[in-house]
Amino acid sequence: MKSLIRLSSAIHALITVFFVAAALCLIVIAANTGLQAILADGLTSKAAQGLIEAIGLMAAAVVAVQIAQTIGEEEVIRDAHISSPTRVRRYLSRFTVVIIVALSVEGMVGAFKALHENMQLLPHVAALLAGVALLLAAWGVFVKFNRDAEELEPDEMEKAKAEDSKLE
Repeated sequence: MKSLIRLSSAIHALITVFFVAAALCLIVIAANTGLQAILADGLTSKAAQGLIEAIGLMAAAVVAVQIAQTIGEEEVIRDAHISSPTRVRRYLSRFTVVIIVALSVEGMVGAFKALHENMQLLPHVAALLAGVALLLAAWGVFVKFNRDAEELEPDEMEKAKAEDSKLE
């Protein structure tokens, strides 16, 4: 069984590397997109739209880096096994915050594109942002209920805090 757990950690480390590589590729593509927009269109509103698209790509890169960091810290460095409410809340909260921020940035990018290119896409952007708001509210409810469950296991909170020393 211990060999399966070590294999799982190795797979998580490999996944972390892939997420970092994807983030680096997205950063290069975003920089190229922004540079091409400025070189092709100068300092115009069309170039601004290209830069806004580059911002969306950078937001995706941030998501990839944050997911890599979360997987690396939780599964490789801490070697935490998600078995207590405290660990579940911490793990899911990290992912949820990253997703909420990324989708919010994408909503902003979509709103700018819709306003400048195709107003018919605005309801789709509004639906995306409404979904983000619902996700944020659902996360708040999850944290509230999970916090109540944590009070039943105060020792697990101390163990989770002690694991933070592995990152220092």
